[in-house]
Amino acid sequence: MSTLFISDLHLSGERENITELFIKFLDQRASHADALYILGDLFEVWPGDDMIQPDYEQSISKMKQLADNGLPLFVMQGNRDFLMAEKFAEVSGATMIEDPTVIDLYGSPTLLMHGDTLCTDDVDYQKFRIMVRNPRWQADFLSKPAEERLAMTSKYRKISKDKTANKSMDIMDVNQQTVEQVLLEKNIHQLIHGHTHRPAVHDFTVGNKEMKRIVLGDWFEQGSVLVCNKDGCQLESIK
Repeated sequence: MSTLFISDLHLSGERENITELFIKFLDQRASHADALYILGDLFEVWPGDDMIQPDYEQSISKMKQLADNGLPLFVMQGNRDFLMAEKFAEVSGATMIEDPTVIDLYGSPTLLMHGDTLCTDDVDYQKFRIMVRNPRWQADFLSKPAEERLAMTSKYRKISKDKTANKSMDIMDVNQQTVEQVLLEKNIHQLIHGHTHRPAVHDFTVGNKEMKRIVLGDWFEQGSVLVCNKDGCQLESIK
């Protein structure tokens, strides 16, 4: 038995093959796991719990089926679906977890994050994140009609895409000093996160402490799932 970690699926009606692969993954792999953790950006957009997109219903229904059958299913908000809340948890059967969250992973205390807060060199993004995570901004956004919310979401996605095209890859990656600071503050030696789409296992030392940072990949393009058991963790291919 093992615990599985995935992130950055970006499920969307525009790419039905990703949804099909996710359903297959839930049926064939997740259904036999000790637990499944989805560390953010399960969906490409999430304009509110009262506006669950029809394209997501099949995935949510399958998640609920597995949860009802006893699979411990945990979901963290990402930078694309940070408005997921109680209604999503109810219809999917998932337990929402905070970013960050510490778990006991087969005896190894492990810090789970989406990863975007570690990208502190990307100052523009961090300012935007602070804005959209403000409860007042969210309340105002959720009070708007469905059409306006979708239009705003589309606008923000375009702005993000345009800005990303002009940024260096280093700026959009995590800041190592920030990573070390977070781990030291939490007194944790192992971190699992997504967001950057750079799957890898990074071993490093801070002072006399050996630490590990495991990065999940873009779930479809890079096909990575992290499989952890009592013997350790390993990135594997979805396909």
